Amino acid sequence: EQYILKGINLEINSGEFIGIMGETGSGKSTLVDIMMGLLQPNKGKLLIDDNNIWDKNNILYSWRYSIAHVPQNIFLSDSSIASNIAFGVQTKDINKSKLRKVIKQAFLDGFIKNLNKKDITEVGERGVKISGGQRQRIGIARALYRNSNILFLDEATSALDNLTEKNVMESIRNYNKKATIIMIAHRLSTLKNCDRIFCLKDGNIVKTGSPDEIL
Repeated sequence: EQYILKGINLEINSGEFIGIMGETGSGKSTLVDIMMGLLQPNKGKLLIDDNNIWDKNNILYSWRYSIAHVPQNIFLSDSSIASNIAFGVQTKDINKSKLRKVIKQAFLDGFIKNLNKKDITEVGERGVKISGGQRQRIGIARALYRNSNILFLDEATSALDNLTEKNVMESIRNYNKKATIIMIAHRLSTLKNCDRIFCLKDGNIVKTGSPDEIL
């Protein structure tokens, strides 16, 4: 009965680090779901290199496949830390050197080093055996393991303390210099290294600019 987003018109360049901010209910997550090709808008188009992703299934599927997504609430299976990072990969096929690298990038190495079974420690159903911050860092490590060219972060560092978040964000920024990163965040400090920020209010983009201009 009511449109969540109204007259949104924006362009994102390959390799940009984009921040999206706004109050709860402003339409941030809906906008990201449309960008990822999970929701089809009632009107308008989502163009990737001038191709509307909804015109052909192969464009839609290849777009979705190119994305790594870290939501606020990470799904973890009742298996090991390693299996949850290399999600969907058979245990015997996990690339160990790549696994070690992303564990370090997500600042999980200190936590894992103190565990008796290291990265084969079971996390429990939905990660009940570990903290919220550790779950989020496993989600970030999972996205980095995929090494995708497009990374969506939806409140992906909300459970981290300020110092850990700062370190993790620097790692994310440096992990793939060519990656396009789109991040929703409430904490203004999280967005200070973005190239541009879109500020949403009541389904409209009310302000666009650099972190200095917006924050």
